[in-house]
Amino acid sequence: MPISIDACVAQHQGDRREQQDRAVILPHPKGGGVTLAVVADGMGGHTGGVIAAQQVIHTARNNLERFSARTESARVLLESSINEAHMLIKASRFINEKDPHSTAVMLLLQPGKACWAHCGDSRFYHFHGDRLVFRSTDHSYVEQLVVQGKITAEQALTHPNRNILLTSLGGVEPPKIAYGELEEPQAGDTFVLCSDGLWAYFSDQELAWVINGATSAREASELLVGRARSLANGDGDNLSLTILKLIDVPAQKTTLFPPKPSK
Repeated sequence: MPISIDACVAQHQGDRREQQDRAVILPHPKGGGVTLAVVADGMGGHTGGVIAAQQVIHTARNNLERFSARTESARVLLESSINEAHMLIKASRFINEKDPHSTAVMLLLQPGKACWAHCGDSRFYHFHGDRLVFRSTDHSYVEQLVVQGKITAEQALTHPNRNILLTSLGGVEPPKIAYGELEEPQAGDTFVLCSDGLWAYFSDQELAWVINGATSAREASELLVGRARSLANGDGDNLSLTILKLIDVPAQKTTLFPPKPSK
């Protein structure tokens, strides 16, 4: 049975002075069932974060337009997009006298394959129904403490150093990039990309329940943003997310003997 994508992008400025996140879902200009989703969480003071996050989106869009799914690697596209954005963000520091940085998380969907990459603490989730299949591991100080078993995931949410990143785009060192891929995505698979302004308020299972229980990607986005804003209690960060749900396309009914026209 054919598969289609039910997708949505959602953002909220939260209680910050400006929105420094950027999020998009970009279909390939030549079609072919190729789609790129990107979320970038900018950092670097007033306007600095905006510059960095926008550069991630701009670079990803340009590279997608030149991408050939038949002859080029999805991983190379994601890797080059993140590394090129990193270099351009570093260059902008000298032009704008800012200190811009950004996270990046990207998903490239192609017929029969999904490939993703991330740098920083913006996350990638893969759910099937209400079950978590995979979640990216944050490049952050507290996430490493969780991995090492020194603190729990719940303790990480309130740890005083939870905002310290080990890598980002625009830093002194080249960005560390983590990759993943999935062969033959199926109907029932859902992919979520989001900034920490959203995921900080939900466990993995809570995200799965909300998304699976919603009738559409848009409804799921509205429920998640509303819940995050309620829990923020007037001190919420910028939040951004993209949701891409793979759904079956019902086959059109055909009849061998169409009804005779009425007289």
